[in-house]
Amino acid sequence: MPRGDKSKYTDKQERKADHIAEGYEERGVSEKEAERRAWATVNKDDGGGKKAGGSGRGKDTGHPAAHKGGRKGGKAAASRSAEDRSASAKKAAATRKRNAEHRASH
Repeated sequence: MPRGDKSKYTDKQERKADHIAEGYEERGVSEKEAERRAWATVNKDDGGGKKAGGSGRGKDTGHPAAHKGGRKGGKAAASRSAEDRSASAKKAAATRKRNAEHRASH
């Protein structure tokens, strides 16, 4: 089987790769690079194509790559000063209050 052959991947794995690639493209990554990263993520998640012979099917993937969310997040906020965060929070609270008042009047 040549390198890059996708015949051993399940439909679910292909959908997953498409979804991941779309996310990268939305963030400005080129189509080719997004595709490469997406398949790398699927491989990391599932350990390669699941369609081998019978036994590879129907196994839980575990989604290890999807668990990075909490660790990845918060870096931007952590690198900002307390005053900056506080100002953002006040601004957000004011916006929520304004929106609530706007909705109540309709």
